[in-house]
Amino acid sequence: MLKVMVVDDSAFARRMMRRALEEAGHTVSEADGGAAALELYPATRPDVVTLDLLMPGMEGAEVLQRLLDLDPGARVIVCSSNVQTVVKSRLLALGARGYLTKPPAREALLQALAAATEPSSHA
Repeated sequence: MLKVMVVDDSAFARRMMRRALEEAGHTVSEADGGAAALELYPATRPDVVTLDLLMPGMEGAEVLQRLLDLDPGARVIVCSSNVQTVVKSRLLALGARGYLTKPPAREALLQALAAATEPSSHA
């Protein structure tokens, strides 16, 4: 069982992710944006963060960088409707442990969690 923080400005997207994760036995916390995620992260110490890219206030790439500044071992999986290879490559280079296209299929989400938490997955 993992502790997963779902960061997305869409309540619907958070609800769908929560359902899939809880059905798989994981514990879920939610943040509705980047500032909330940065505030919640130290208190919850999640094993993995799923992170939307396009959010008002602070976009996902900045949240990713700040999470990694806060905790260099943070495991972040970006979940976005942006399918551009250059965007995916940039985020993986910044330190994301995975990249899923929204809405992620349940199996793809669970596989990404497993891959992100493998000891050898840290670049």
